[in-house]
Amino acid sequence: MLRINNITYAVEGRPLFDGASATIPTGHKVGLVGRNGTGKTTLFRLIRGELALESGDIALPRHARVGGVAQEAPASEVSLINTVLAADTERAALLAEAETAQDPSRIAEIQTRLTDIDAWSAEARAASILKGLGFDDNEQLKPCSDFSGGWRMRVALAAVLFSQPDLLLLDEPTNYLDLEGALWLESYLARYPHTVIIISHDRGLLNRAVGAILHLEDRKLTLYQGPYDQFARQRAEKLALAEAMAKKQEARRAHLQSYVDRFRYKADKAKQAQSRLKALARMQPITSPQEAALRAFSFPEPEEMSPPIIHLEGGITGYGETQVLKRLNLRIDQDDRIALLGKNGQGKSTLSKLLSDRLPLMAGKMTRSTKLRIGYFAQHQVDELYVDETPLDHLRRLRPEELPAKHRARLAGFGLGAEQAETKVGRLSGGQKARLSLLIATIDAPHMLILDEPTNHLDIESREALVEALTAYSGAVILVSHDMHLLGLVADRLWLVSDGSVKPFEGDLEAYRDLLLTREKPTGKTGTKPQSAKPKRAPREVLLALRADVRKCEERVEKLTEMHDKLSAKLADPTLYDDGKVGDLEVWNRKYAEVAEAMERAETLWLAAQEKLEAAEAQ
Repeated sequence: MLRINNITYAVEGRPLFDGASATIPTGHKVGLVGRNGTGKTTLFRLIRGELALESGDIALPRHARVGGVAQEAPASEVSLINTVLAADTERAALLAEAETAQDPSRIAEIQTRLTDIDAWSAEARAASILKGLGFDDNEQLKPCSDFSGGWRMRVALAAVLFSQPDLLLLDEPTNYLDLEGALWLESYLARYPHTVIIISHDRGLLNRAVGAILHLEDRKLTLYQGPYDQFARQRAEKLALAEAMAKKQEARRAHLQSYVDRFRYKADKAKQAQSRLKALARMQPITSPQEAALRAFSFPEPEEMSPPIIHLEGGITGYGETQVLKRLNLRIDQDDRIALLGKNGQGKSTLSKLLSDRLPLMAGKMTRSTKLRIGYFAQHQVDELYVDETPLDHLRRLRPEELPAKHRARLAGFGLGAEQAETKVGRLSGGQKARLSLLIATIDAPHMLILDEPTNHLDIESREALVEALTAYSGAVILVSHDMHLLGLVADRLWLVSDGSVKPFEGDLEAYRDLLLTREKPTGKTGTKPQSAKPKRAPREVLLALRADVRKCEERVEKLTEMHDKLSAKLADPTLYDDGKVGDLEVWNRKYAEVAEAMERAETLWLAAQEKLEAAEAQ
């Protein structure tokens, strides 16, 4: 097992760990969480021995192999499949030696060992992992240099998964994956035969792929059993208890101080006053644990437009002469929340660029509302910020007529305080850069907001704040994300981008997840369970999963009820029934009927989930 014993470590005089301890049993899957900047990545470097501890020690089983994704993705002329195969250094060395070995006994030893490590199925296993991460058979034979940095990072991830280290350390592994790759990785890690520690802000991954949460806070480590949602509940209870105790102590302190102030100079009460003064000195302050405040996003509200805001008929788009998407017949209204599903390379970003007027329509007809404003956020825009300028400089260029106080207020509304406002972008964290890019994307109060992987580098609290902001936002949302939690809470329509076109996906996100996971299962080593077989769950795990399903169904019903109420209020507006608004009335009636039907389905699913949970609890 991994033992972290009373470690202390500081960076530039700032302590990150002070007497921190934790024990991770062998074979456990653990999510490492904590606020950005608390030292999660530093802990990985300490475990790997790349940094020297000031005190304490970190112990691993003897000969344990520790593996993680390299910071630099390979860019060689070696093919993807051979790059992954080379990661199993023992196999590669044995195969090389087998080519030249002359001694019969050594040859026998080599062949026996190759059989023991299942070397002959290695290529099939490597190919399966690459396929799960989005590379087809032809791409696996191409050199790494043919692929961009993000795709090469997937190759690096495939290599470390294939090598199967005894302790696998993954730092935000889903940041360079699409939804399909992220779901595949969840499934793979849940069945991984050794110990895994994952730094992640992906709530879905932390709920489905790990069985414990290691929380880094106040320079200490605390291990909580159970997935993230269970940790969050325990955490909330702990905070509430600490807050209540702090209030009680403050009241007691105030009472003692009041007595001292009144009687310390009165002869007959001086002794009692002195004893209370000593009691005050002995009281250890109870402080609430370090907690990240929910840093809200403040999206400006656009004026309402008549539906549809975009209507596309027979559309074709692509790059140059190459057609990527065809037969596009789509409609977007201002209150739509649409998630784009589909593998990378199928055209999700192409559609986003078409809708945001960054790509031309090659054929067909697109109608937009006049004065339609569109906000667009993509990860590459974060990388295109001016690194030598401050966030204030960015806003001065965008809004030169505004006063500095207004600029600062805008930045504060996106969680960028006074210090960050005057810090050069190059020195900001990834999350702070993402917040600045989101501010720039929404500064014109867009009627439609297109978000392409907005959660990369955002911590869990910031992701929850983004969900709240998008729920309150009155414009349309087009969302591409590998974060199932975000998609589940924000999107109410699913579009599948595949085979050169875009169609509504009839099922929900869970149905899409099941579809993806049944298409392709990772191949396991000989002696492990077949990957297609579902692992047996303990009764407690079953109950946790069922309770999570019930909560998800409740959230869905609540959201649809809120939408139903809004539409009812809209249909109650007398001006909607004017002669000139017959078309608008038809649209609102149609949407009302759609929501009512969706509510009925959601309530049915909720009741079914409740019945399953009750049946399981009765066992």
